[in-house]
Amino acid sequence: MNCFDIHHNLQIITQRIEQAALRCDRDPKDIQLVAVSKFHPATAVQAALDQQQFVFGENRIQEAKEKFIPLIEQTPNIRLHIIGPIQTNKIIDAVKIANVIETVDREALLSPLEKAIDKTGRSPKLFIQINIGEEPQKAGILPAEANDFIELCLKRFGSKVQGVMAIPPVNQNPTPYFQRLASFAHAYQLPEISMGMSADFEEAIACGATLVRVGSAIFGNRPVKI
Repeated sequence: MNCFDIHHNLQIITQRIEQAALRCDRDPKDIQLVAVSKFHPATAVQAALDQQQFVFGENRIQEAKEKFIPLIEQTPNIRLHIIGPIQTNKIIDAVKIANVIETVDREALLSPLEKAIDKTGRSPKLFIQINIGEEPQKAGILPAEANDFIELCLKRFGSKVQGVMAIPPVNQNPTPYFQRLASFAHAYQLPEISMGMSADFEEAIACGATLVRVGSAIFGNRPVKI
């Protein structure tokens, strides 16, 4: 996808976010767009930067490092969200580069995360990933275990824990899942709710999303790897 298309798509998505917010009497400024740049080249990210889009989401730590370290040197106000599962041996790299880790999803991650924060002196914001649809193929703490896990994370990380994140089941009405995720954030007075992607971000905004993660509607389909 060329730069013009990315510029045009960003304008459309920004307008749709604003309209969705106004429909439910919310301030559009309270909703942050995370442009999901996974698998797309640095040139695509630069095209988004040219449109004053500075918040990006990446799944893979190695790809994020290779792509964003040079970009951040040129544009220090980039904010990077890690939105994919993190292996414990990659956690220190995630802490070094990320401003937000959206995928704190299991107890085994907590001690390595704590050590990485202590070692690097960096404190990214942390979101608890909840497997809101209870799907075996997806990461995230199960809803039945989420209260205990959130309380454990708050005990260990305090105010670093800022929100919750989830991906609802495909081909189902996402609204009940979004509402359930929002209820966890409200129960613990967490200010951030990361939910909604290209196909359903407007429904997520209606349910209280403060961040929406949009990839293909901005950058097009994932590049084919040869």
